[in-house]
Amino acid sequence: MATFEFWNDGNTPLHPASAPDFLPREQLRQMQLHRLQVVIARAYARVPLFRQRCDAAGVRPEHIQKLEDIARLPFTTKADLRDTYPYGLFASPLDEVVRLHASSGTTGKPIVIGYTQGDLDVWENVIIRCLAAIGVRRGDVLHNAYGYGLFTGGLGLHNAQAMGVTVIPVSGGNTDRQLMILRDFGVTAIACTPSYFLHILDEAAKTGLDFRSLPLKYGIFGAEPWTQEMRLRIEAMSGIKAYYIYGLTEIIGPGVAMECTAQDGMHLFEDHFYPEIIDPETGAVRADGEVGELVLTTLSKAAIPMIRYRTRDLTWLNREVCACGRTLRRIMRVSARSDDMLIIRGVNVFPSQIESALMQIADATPHYQILVRRENDLDQMEVQVELKPENASDEIKEMEALRGRIAHAIERVTSIRVAVTLVQPNAIARSEGKAKHVRDLRT
Repeated sequence: MATFEFWNDGNTPLHPASAPDFLPREQLRQMQLHRLQVVIARAYARVPLFRQRCDAAGVRPEHIQKLEDIARLPFTTKADLRDTYPYGLFASPLDEVVRLHASSGTTGKPIVIGYTQGDLDVWENVIIRCLAAIGVRRGDVLHNAYGYGLFTGGLGLHNAQAMGVTVIPVSGGNTDRQLMILRDFGVTAIACTPSYFLHILDEAAKTGLDFRSLPLKYGIFGAEPWTQEMRLRIEAMSGIKAYYIYGLTEIIGPGVAMECTAQDGMHLFEDHFYPEIIDPETGAVRADGEVGELVLTTLSKAAIPMIRYRTRDLTWLNREVCACGRTLRRIMRVSARSDDMLIIRGVNVFPSQIESALMQIADATPHYQILVRRENDLDQMEVQVELKPENASDEIKEMEALRGRIAHAIERVTSIRVAVTLVQPNAIARSEGKAKHVRDLRT
């Protein structure tokens, strides 16, 4: 079978303006097909679960003769990683695996992802291309507030040092220290979850720190869905440009896709990750431009080839050439996750819809929590929204008016009536990682 050394074939140089970002589509497709055939052969030969499912479906590696043939292959899900914990999906022996990462699982066991040195080289490559797309260059100073450790965020963005960026490995937490570093270290870029950056902004306001007085220019935000309204709020409060970075631990970590300066969708690095959009119910492939669930296949990952991995993220693919000149297809903003969806009295509701509604109310904060209960055999949803400090002592009549405006905005977006509770500032717990907005109390 073919070797797995093609990441060193000269087609993916570690240069910020690397050729694959601007390749003609047909040339890129040829590269994708070659890599897909290699990765399928590797997975079939080395991953028993994948081989069993292919045999059951009557498909073998030699049947993959064009990119569209990928639809014949079985899907991979997060449950497969849990069920084969810890190394069941590995295609490389442990003596070739130089790093392990993991993310938490609902069953108490994490999902475990391994990287060969070649995999880490690919990760470094895509992170450089991410940062280059928004204008980050040698000499910039990156405040990296993603968590270090088993989580992929911190060490993923740490790859920025390969392009000459000064990386400060702050990690999450200790917000006072975060503010000190932002104020004193000449930081020009920050990377963290958008919800944690909002928390940093809130704490900065208490100390009188004006973000517009800092050299900070770039915000690199991901690890949780966030709305366009949230972006506008962040940019208005801080004076920076806020960019969406996309990734999954199961695929590689942050760096699967990234916005450019046009802020019009995330360029997916298709030379390493092949995207599909499917109907989340039937699994049927949908055309570019149609909304559905994003499915990703790794084209250059040795340790754990992920074949048709169901991300559960709802989005669509834009194939038009971007204003920046990149020919890579773009993932348009991830609106929600199919597994985050709540069904309230027969209506599908996503947390991102609540956030979008709150952003329409000038006096509302973006700090909220959704509580779902079942009362008298009916689902009831309550949205708790934090008051701004300057509104916390307002009269009851004014609070009732604000509550009514929020409830109306939510109903307009979701088509259901919800109970709105206004809570005091800082009453809702802040998160250093992914924000947890939903408490489903139904049994």
